[in-house]
Amino acid sequence: MQSIPVDTARLGVLRCAITPEAKISNFETQEVKKDRDGNTIYTVAVMVRQDGRRISVIEIAVAGEPKGIEEGQILKVTGLTAFAWSMGDRHGISFRADAITPVHATPAPTKAGGA
Repeated sequence: MQSIPVDTARLGVLRCAITPEAKISNFETQEVKKDRDGNTIYTVAVMVRQDGRRISVIEIAVAGEPKGIEEGQILKVTGLTAFAWSMGDRHGISFRADAITPVHATPAPTKAGGA
């Protein structure tokens, strides 16, 4: 499987489409997928929109539960990597990140003085 580092600065604004969900590895038993260190793998659906282009939604896997993420919130994705995969006649690209964190808006400065 070929891994391709992704420059998130070129992706435009990244917004949460669906909050973090534990990735299921076996739908019959509802077993949750874990990484080599035993951390639960979560997926976050992220809306990507580059300048003037249509919105794409990608699912990004990350080890450990990302905290404080809500739908519609702007996100910072660290260490994003794309992986090309194929299984028989199926193929696609999956995404993994080192971390996904919410970007908190900076409050507007208040005016000094009154009125």
